[in-house]
Amino acid sequence: MSDRIALIRDIVLKHARIAADAAALTPTADLYTLGLSSMTTVHLMVALEDQFEVEFPDRMLGRKTFQSIQAMADAVEELQGG
Repeated sequence: MSDRIALIRDIVLKHARIAADAAALTPTADLYTLGLSSMTTVHLMVALEDQFEVEFPDRMLGRKTFQSIQAMADAVEELQGG
């Protein structure tokens, strides 16, 4: 597991308030199916922006960007120019 994926997984565990155990949080697990809400998505976004020193543009503020840990990792990588 990459460092970025591990960090995002920890952020999800801390901020997402989903009713899933840590084992269910694979990189491709659908977080909305696990109980992620629009309100907690905002908390995740802010935590990710703080952790990775990025800012999500309007075009990324949709369900697709926050649907999984992998999707968030891909978005952060794009924002960091990687």
